Amino acid sequence: MLTINFSPFPNLETERLLLRRVDTNDIKEILALRSNPETMKYIPRPLVKTDEDALEHIAMIDTKIETNEGINWAITLKNDPKLIGVIGHYRIKPEHYRAEIGYMLLPEFHGKGIISEAVKEAVKYGFKIMKLHSIEAFIDPENHGSAKVLENNGFVKEAHLKENEFFEGRFLDTVIYSILNK
Repeated sequence: MLTINFSPFPNLETERLLLRRVDTNDIKEILALRSNPETMKYIPRPLVKTDEDALEHIAMIDTKIETNEGINWAITLKNDPKLIGVIGHYRIKPEHYRAEIGYMLLPEFHGKGIISEAVKEAVKYGFKIMKLHSIEAFIDPENHGSAKVLENNGFVKEAHLKENEFFEGRFLDTVIYSILNK
């Protein structure tokens, strides 16, 4: 079985980005991300509405890191410490050497290849450091941008689940992508 350890916290660097730990200074940006119907459009989770909600969300991220159950990075541009998005490995299944990748980005940074750059780095970390065998991603079938990011990074569409999630009074489909550590 896989042993996961996020201590000390691993900062990651790409050409343009620094992926660092989310902290309480990121409260405004976390609120901006998770309260925005546009960024949350394809994420079936309740909107974060207050500073308290945002702090709770940050505390939840911290708990998962401390218990080695999941890891989230703040996506920042190298020349600016401001959080512009988040990316992480969730629902890690050590017994299956598998984790789920997820990410979101403030709308004003869309279309610049930022998520793709972050995904590449997070996948590399998942395979090289965490020693995962596979990484999965669950997306809304309408989320064509995300599908493109995943496909460009070597993920393959594995399944289309029909109405498998119930959220705010309706049933939603889920598309599953995955990549194997080759």
